[in-house]
Amino acid sequence: MTYLDRDKYGMYKTTGSAGPGPALMGADTLIGDSVVNGQEEDLGDIKEIMLDTRTGQVAYAVLAIGGFLGMGQKLFAVPWQALHLDTVNKRFVLNIDKERLKNAPGFDPDAWPDMSDVSWANEINTFYGTEATMSGMSMGAMPPGRGASGTGTGAGA
Repeated sequence: MTYLDRDKYGMYKTTGSAGPGPALMGADTLIGDSVVNGQEEDLGDIKEIMLDTRTGQVAYAVLAIGGFLGMGQKLFAVPWQALHLDTVNKRFVLNIDKERLKNAPGFDPDAWPDMSDVSWANEINTFYGTEATMSGMSMGAMPPGRGASGTGTGAGA
């Protein structure tokens, strides 16, 4: 199933209009898209898209690997700018070796990390070689319990 199949509003139909995408796409149409690497190896699929509500930017795509019916599945927060939307094959490409991804910082579906934690965001961005950006507030100005998260515009949306 691709984003064209999940298009409940008909926004990607090409009847007289190009629609909003692929430069601008509905987040829920991307959830479920497959992710491959440059070697065409299946890496998993997008389970969620995380928005930085302070900036309005997409911060991470949550990649799910393995498991059956959600059991034994491992999740990975992938910085949005690390993904590329392959519009021809209707999927995402993440340029990472499948074996290296197995060593990525991941988490259990029942134990999500605090994605606003600066040290967590730095670890994720360092692993994927992306830049962490602040959401426009200095650390001292952030509300209690809120930290900076990695954000990016990504070529995929």
